[in-house]
Amino acid sequence: MKINFIQIQNFRKLQSCRIDFSEKETIFVGANNSGKTTAMDALMIFLKTKSFKTQDFTLCNWKNLNQIGENWLKHAELNDEDKSVKVLESYLPVLDLWIYVDDSELHYVSHIIPTLDWKGGLLGIRLRYEPKDMDGLIQEFITSYNKSNQLLTEKKKNFKLWPKTFWDFCERKLSTHFTLKTYLLDPDKPNEKQDLSENNTALEGDVLKNIVRIDIINAQRGFSDPNSEGTEINTRNLSSQLRTYYDKHLNPTLEPSEKDIDALESINKAQDDFDKNLKESFKTSLSELEGLNYPGFGNPQIQLSTKVNTSDGLQHDSAVKYYLDEELSLPEKYNGLGYQNLISIIFKLIRFRDEWMKVGKNSIIEDAVIEPLHLVLIEEPEAHLHAQVQQVFIKKAYNVLRNNDNLGNVKDFTTQLVISTHSSYIAHQKFESLRYFKRNNSLVLPTSEVISLKSVFGKTENETEKFVIRYLNTTHNDIFFADAVILVEGPAERILIPHFIRNHHKELDNCYITILEIGGSHAHRLKPLIETLGLICLIITDVDSTDNGTKCQPELGKNLKTNNDTLKKWHPKKELLDDLLNLKPDEKVKKDLPIRVAYQKAIELEAGGKKSITYPYTFEDALVIENKESFKAITGSTGLLKKMVEVSKKENLKESAEEAYKIITNKQAKKAEFALDVLYFEDPEKINTPSYIKEGLDWVEEQLKNSKQGLTN
Repeated sequence: MKINFIQIQNFRKLQSCRIDFSEKETIFVGANNSGKTTAMDALMIFLKTKSFKTQDFTLCNWKNLNQIGENWLKHAELNDEDKSVKVLESYLPVLDLWIYVDDSELHYVSHIIPTLDWKGGLLGIRLRYEPKDMDGLIQEFITSYNKSNQLLTEKKKNFKLWPKTFWDFCERKLSTHFTLKTYLLDPDKPNEKQDLSENNTALEGDVLKNIVRIDIINAQRGFSDPNSEGTEINTRNLSSQLRTYYDKHLNPTLEPSEKDIDALESINKAQDDFDKNLKESFKTSLSELEGLNYPGFGNPQIQLSTKVNTSDGLQHDSAVKYYLDEELSLPEKYNGLGYQNLISIIFKLIRFRDEWMKVGKNSIIEDAVIEPLHLVLIEEPEAHLHAQVQQVFIKKAYNVLRNNDNLGNVKDFTTQLVISTHSSYIAHQKFESLRYFKRNNSLVLPTSEVISLKSVFGKTENETEKFVIRYLNTTHNDIFFADAVILVEGPAERILIPHFIRNHHKELDNCYITILEIGGSHAHRLKPLIETLGLICLIITDVDSTDNGTKCQPELGKNLKTNNDTLKKWHPKKELLDDLLNLKPDEKVKKDLPIRVAYQKAIELEAGGKKSITYPYTFEDALVIENKESFKAITGSTGLLKKMVEVSKKENLKESAEEAYKIITNKQAKKAEFALDVLYFEDPEKINTPSYIKEGLDWVEEQLKNSKQGLTN
């Protein structure tokens, strides 16, 4: 048994989205405020806590719900249609849970089999938060509203009392009038929108009981978490977790077995010996109390008796120690916090697994039913773990949850782990498990949709998919958390562009921008990923001009071509250099997606009263030509920078450009070293951003402003 997918509707910003589950780990990724936490909360609330607030309804739906409330107030008599749950149906929070049930597991779902012909496969269950009784809801709302308005009229006041709107009424009365109800869906229509009819009756009780066990680790944000199930679940101290585990699974005083008898005998003997010692030690003091006729009633003798509680031995700072050497150890609080937290979170997973599998005393004192499906939800584990141990965690977590003789590769019981994260370390090497939450800011109130990364590439793009996964795994996966992505040609751009942003684009510097160095010959391979995710993307690349296949300096009217695959195959899909150099700025942007290319363009400078135009070939010569005065002033440089400084001193722009082209295209040119030398010899604040790059960065900034992602104004 496993969860195949869920469909969430009208829950916060997830107005309608489908999330496919992996067999093992499913990882929610996306930029900040994209809906990852909303999806985790939906799973927690619908499947476990069942505690809703008005804010859990999609906000833009409240406008329509308030209008429905106004309609109830306007009419003295409401017809059956107005009082039907159908008028609210389109706005109610819904979670459709689609579970795959093997034919050998039918006994688990015998109470919810949809039809007599159903022999296993997909089973659809709808959980909907809806009114308990429509008549009662409407009547109390109308009565409350009219009563407060009558009072205001009598007192001749012009402000409004509660309830001002249907929303205002529900703020106080939501749990009174609403409840979570469960319905069966048509198993033959998993990919179709299914509306409930009059014939669909709600199922009785918690139908998922004994089918799905749910355990949760909430994020530790430093604030009160509305979904936290108490302090214990977020306790980092390992000794307190060990004590809880001991009490539930190991304590010999609870339902003792034969192997516990010897331990209990030793505890009892120790308690008797200690009682004798206490009696003798307190003899004098207690005699004084008895002489005062205290406590007075019947003058009972005071006796001291100890109780040795085995679990108390774990309730102190040194209950857990880390061994260093013989007779040398330290309490857990003296170990590194990252290591403590890793051990703590892994132990929680051990506890979840053993409670599910009824390990130890748990098998005796609790119901013996073991649910066939174990769903573990972990929200932002990076809140517990620093960067290095995040990698260890994601490699070990699922295996820990399966480390039991009844689990492992056995298919009788299924474990599915769902993680929401902002960490590229967590997302690393889990490409097919990633579910990307894509923000949609086109509406007045933003919503999100969810994209399964395994569906990005088509069946004919296997090699492209392999390249992209390998590339992201050898660099980083920040692309899945960024407000915008900038693809750059080489190391010099990657080193210097962050300084251009920091010094000349202050608003952009406040956003989460990821810069990937991928080169013009490979950038287009990211096309399926970038376009599917809908990312704001600036591609900074080189014109790579050629004359019959041979590199040459760019010029107009020479029938030159570009050798850049990105410009030829992605955008603007042009090969003739004249077409590229004459392209207008708005034509460098794809019409249907927020993707723009930026490559070298004409540079016009004035020297000796004459204007000259030249076309740079790469980032480096464009940088030098547009910062001639700054480079001229550099002294003491070596290597490639020294050569470029000499180039900048030439007064003739054409000669300067030609020389820069020869130097920078030399196979011995060390571009990364050049960029680092520039930072060493020159203040980055004094370096002008090459105009073609500035245009691109201005465009990114404008896109983020329009979509309100990251920018505050």
